[in-house]
Amino acid sequence: MDAAKKWLSIPKDIREMLVKNVFCGNCGVTTIVKYTIQEGEYAPVLKGKCKTCGRDVARVID
Repeated sequence: MDAAKKWLSIPKDIREMLVKNVFCGNCGVTTIVKYTIQEGEYAPVLKGKCKTCGRDVARVID
């Protein structure tokens, strides 16, 4: 299954929680914006920008 299909198989409320719970090295816990869904080695990965400072952030969806 590709990363986008795995992501969409997660219930919408859980996806929203995951998007709002990403770690930024500058801000701490933040929301990821302008993200893409990529296939990681073991699980999908969201890669995007911190909503607060604009730095690159990522989250593994396990």
